[in-house]
Amino acid sequence: MRTAEISNLTSLDYPCREALNTLCTNLSFAGRNVKKIVLTSCQPGEGKSFVTINLMRTLAELGKRVVVIDADMRRSVLIAQYGIRVNAKPRGLAHYLSEQCDWEEIIYRTNIEGAHIIFHGQDVVNSLALLTTPRLPLLLNQLSEVYDIVLIDSPPIGLIIDAAEIARSCDGAVFVVSNNSIARRELIDARAQLEKAGCHILGAVLNKVTFNTHISKKHYYKTYYSHYSSGYYKKADEQQSKRRRRGDRHTSTPPTGTG
Repeated sequence: MRTAEISNLTSLDYPCREALNTLCTNLSFAGRNVKKIVLTSCQPGEGKSFVTINLMRTLAELGKRVVVIDADMRRSVLIAQYGIRVNAKPRGLAHYLSEQCDWEEIIYRTNIEGAHIIFHGQDVVNSLALLTTPRLPLLLNQLSEVYDIVLIDSPPIGLIIDAAEIARSCDGAVFVVSNNSIARRELIDARAQLEKAGCHILGAVLNKVTFNTHISKKHYYKTYYSHYSSGYYKKADEQQSKRRRRGDRHTSTPPTGTG
């Protein structure tokens, strides 16, 4: 199998890791049949690819077998943004959809255990013509039989219609929304496009939330750990008290005197 090394993976802080863990848990609640998930946004630069790659990494760390498809065939930034190096000339989604190769030839094993990736392949002008072929749903169905989760990093739905076409073949969609940068009307229009495609909207990820002040971190950790520790020790004290009461009932004074 072809290999790809992702060299530019940033270290995630505690709140970010916990947010991704929560996202993985929420996706698992969607049901076992929800395996093909498209991630999109309203506009470029909202962090959609960041969420996709790190969701892949988190799912893989949880023991899931996951594959990411870079479906932005017009303007992909995935390889450059994450410093991805491959051991062969990249062949990807565009090559497969244009019938230049089979689907097994476009899968790359990454340096993250259990995580694989399919690149966009090559830049194309009319990507919609490729996405409307029967080969896309065929590919997604074949991948869903091999992998636990198939994540599709699509172009922004507010920019071009590609994401809506991809969503037709998916089990669900996740919006990535940049904090305080997208108008409510944009979100409503984007949601309407996905609903027209017949794709179930699983939810949204609020990205680029500022969480770096000393006060907010202190409050978060204090609230979380004090709640956890107080609940834990309260339960432990209650269990110890119950054991003591049971011990008092079963303890009696030994008989004295001669037989």
